[in-house]
Amino acid sequence: MVGHVANRLQAALYREVVYLIEQGVLDVADSDAAVSWGPGLRWGLMGPNLLFHLGGGEGGIQHFMEHLSGPVATWWKDLGTITEFSPEVKQTIVNGVLKESNGRSIAEFERERDGMLLELLASRSKGEKAARARTNTAAD
Repeated sequence: MVGHVANRLQAALYREVVYLIEQGVLDVADSDAAVSWGPGLRWGLMGPNLLFHLGGGEGGIQHFMEHLSGPVATWWKDLGTITEFSPEVKQTIVNGVLKESNGRSIAEFERERDGMLLELLASRSKGEKAARARTNTAAD
């Protein structure tokens, strides 16, 4: 297999983003919002398997697999099979990113990203410490 695991996962999600843009389902800004406020937001806290464990309610991952894995599998059948960037989709993405960035520089985006990542890391650390403290208190 080619590529690191995280890069492969990123590529799989991005392939679907590009496909949806190509099909006119959404534009570049909407695709960025959908990823960052949807799975990206949740995946910043827990991976997809633990989130589906939560999605299974009291029955957890077992309930999820018994009752919701079928619908998820039907979504897979509808995913795009795009394997190349056409010149048109490349230009659509370039135009969309330039519009979305609204003249902000790469350096500005780097500072914004890095600041938010540091805040997320601090928040995760605080949350993980609190969870450990609750677990330790419950065990006593």
